[in-house]
Amino acid sequence: MYSEFVKEVEISELDDSQKNRDLLKNIKIVKETLDNMYNNLQYADGDLIDYFTYQIKAEESKYDYLIKQAKEKKIKII
Repeated sequence: MYSEFVKEVEISELDDSQKNRDLLKNIKIVKETLDNMYNNLQYADGDLIDYFTYQIKAEESKYDYLIKQAKEKKIKII
């Protein structure tokens, strides 16, 4: 069912500019997710504090990785 809506593309089929756009798009998505998690953490209580703390740590690691990839490719992030 999922394959009906999404066309899978091999990474090797993408050109460098498309890979760069995808990288920037992923950075933006992770940043927005982090912002939402920080906001949710402010209103969390009990066990949810631990949940959001672990989720934030995971997203921060993903964000750091993507930023590192962008720097290696010399992509400017605004």
